[in-house]
Amino acid sequence: MNMPISRRILGTAAAAVCGAVLLHAELKYLKPGFNFFSPQQDIKLGQEAEAQVMKTQPVVNNKEVVDYLTLLGKKLQKSPRAGSFPFNYHLIYDKNINAFALPGGPIFINSATILAADNEAQLVGVLAHEMSHVALRHGTHEASKQNLISLPAALAGAMFGGTMLGSLAQYGLGFGANSLILKFSRDAEAQADYNGAEMMADAGYNPLEMAHFFEKLEANGGKMAPQFLSDHPNPGNRVKAVEEELQQMPQRDYNANTGEFPHIKDVVSRMPPPGNYKAAPAPGSAGSQDQTAPVARPAASLTSFSSNAYSLEYPSNWQVYGDQQSGAVTIAPGSGLVKGSDGATSVGYGMIASFYGADTGSVNLRTGTQQLIQQLQKENPQMTVAKAARSIRVGGQAGLETVLYSHSPYPDEARGVDLLVTTVRPQGMLYLVFVTPGSEYGQVQNVYQRIIGSITFQ
Repeated sequence: MNMPISRRILGTAAAAVCGAVLLHAELKYLKPGFNFFSPQQDIKLGQEAEAQVMKTQPVVNNKEVVDYLTLLGKKLQKSPRAGSFPFNYHLIYDKNINAFALPGGPIFINSATILAADNEAQLVGVLAHEMSHVALRHGTHEASKQNLISLPAALAGAMFGGTMLGSLAQYGLGFGANSLILKFSRDAEAQADYNGAEMMADAGYNPLEMAHFFEKLEANGGKMAPQFLSDHPNPGNRVKAVEEELQQMPQRDYNANTGEFPHIKDVVSRMPPPGNYKAAPAPGSAGSQDQTAPVARPAASLTSFSSNAYSLEYPSNWQVYGDQQSGAVTIAPGSGLVKGSDGATSVGYGMIASFYGADTGSVNLRTGTQQLIQQLQKENPQMTVAKAARSIRVGGQAGLETVLYSHSPYPDEARGVDLLVTTVRPQGMLYLVFVTPGSEYGQVQNVYQRIIGSITFQ
């Protein structure tokens, strides 16, 4: 019976020790090649190119997905083969499978790449491969090899002010999407596979999954991912090469999976193109029955609201509706209020603040929160608890934060996300519900946390 490579056991303890030492010694430790750029210049060039990409590509600032990519990246960065560059990770909304790395650390992953991966290890493999291009400095190495005369002058000119991209462009060394910085040789691809496999193993992921992902993309003549394969030419039999490399690695259990990949894949699958929302009609206006998520995402700039019980800051592009003195208010953009076919108006995007349990005497925070959720579920039968309550501080007081899934009044949205915040006050249990279209939630969490952090009590 053939056992998985990660589980093979040598016949004796002595053989295991000797074999491990010998096999580990056979692993290559790859180093960057010839280069006119210093590592610091790699970082500067990458930062300038990163700013250009952010302006010209549909980069999605979805906090949930970017935090997940960053988590996976940090696992890989613990490997000594990752080098010491300041990596950061970005998501691009693109239906074409691709990924690329800029010198010095910026990594960009297309949304279609996440959807094409079968599991977390395959996505980690893509990250490890791209990070290896950075660690081995392939982009600036390729530019150095092919510009032996002009590049030194360009780099010298960059020292006297101006941007590095600008100085290089004067010598015809532009770094756009089709430049040398993103076009690697088969040797560079083989190195990125080899180094990436070692990074994956160090992080607790099976390196074979990286090879299987590339093999999947290359099936049927590469029709699934032509741009990816153009930028990442096949250096040969990837699966066989990684299998041979695995034979030389110390034995490990590949159990680093976070369990978050199915959820992240679902989030990405429902993600609309950036800036592609149509403003929903105001309640009661013509066309209000055909709602889409509004463009009125909460602004980063906040303004103040005060009631007789509490004060907070809210997005400057939202409005306050309701009894401000009592503290029972709705704060939302006009297009966040949706009038349904039954004539009732609901909040599709915005926040609600009020008190619960004021007539029942003292309120226990956890019990009161559970009772409130049950009440909300009666009003919205599709509501479920997505993340159990966690303890937070609200205005210096003990509070709870619970994430709920609910029905969204926008037909283009599979569901809404309701962030429920509760804390006990003399008037009863103060609760705030941040109501958000599901595809928007990851992009507005920072604003919601700022609002929560701004709460003070009278």
